Amino acid sequence: MEDYIERIATCIAKGKVNRAAWYPPEMKDRDGADEIAAEALQKGTKPDELLQGCMVGMDRIGKEFSEKKAFVTSLVISGVAMNAVLKHIKPFLQSGEVKRKGVFVIGTVSGDLHDIGKNIISMIITGGGYEVVDLGVDVPANKFLDALAQHPGCFVGLSALLTTTMPNMASSVSAIKKAYPQTKVLIGGGPITKDFCAKIGADFYSPDPHDAVEYLNSNAA
Repeated sequence: MEDYIERIATCIAKGKVNRAAWYPPEMKDRDGADEIAAEALQKGTKPDELLQGCMVGMDRIGKEFSEKKAFVTSLVISGVAMNAVLKHIKPFLQSGEVKRKGVFVIGTVSGDLHDIGKNIISMIITGGGYEVVDLGVDVPANKFLDALAQHPGCFVGLSALLTTTMPNMASSVSAIKKAYPQTKVLIGGGPITKDFCAKIGADFYSPDPHDAVEYLNSNAA
């Protein structure tokens, strides 16, 4: 069991999706996350153990990224490898046999169509063991509120890349806190700072996506 967890974690951290993938070069012609996950389930490994491998792998690449030892492209490739594993355990997630730590609702705020940062944090948090509900881009406050009503007790993340949409982020945070004052709100994006986070009443900001998972873990029920 531990062997499969470590092999999956290694494939995800290094971005080895499947046997056919040429990347990374040192793992050429070796089984990737896809084949190892399929074999593990066939041999009786529990689905939640495969999810543990995803969490370990994404934690490794997240730490490398925070230490500037990996790039955005590395995170993206690791996310693809993680999804190759999740494909195999999706039926168990849907049935409830495999439990998530919680739900994280995320979207880019109204007026902003940028999604790269949102997609990266979504991958990191999915790899951290959470169910991610992605509302997409140009998300108005009422859409966040609808999602919060559908997922009681969830966390929520707001992303913005344009300085011109920061006021929309502020108004969305205000609406969320007014309707659901106990909800933990995380914000992020190129122009966002800790001072801005405090000013608008959000709960957490960090330029490092790995820190977001640690924050969620420390506040999960």
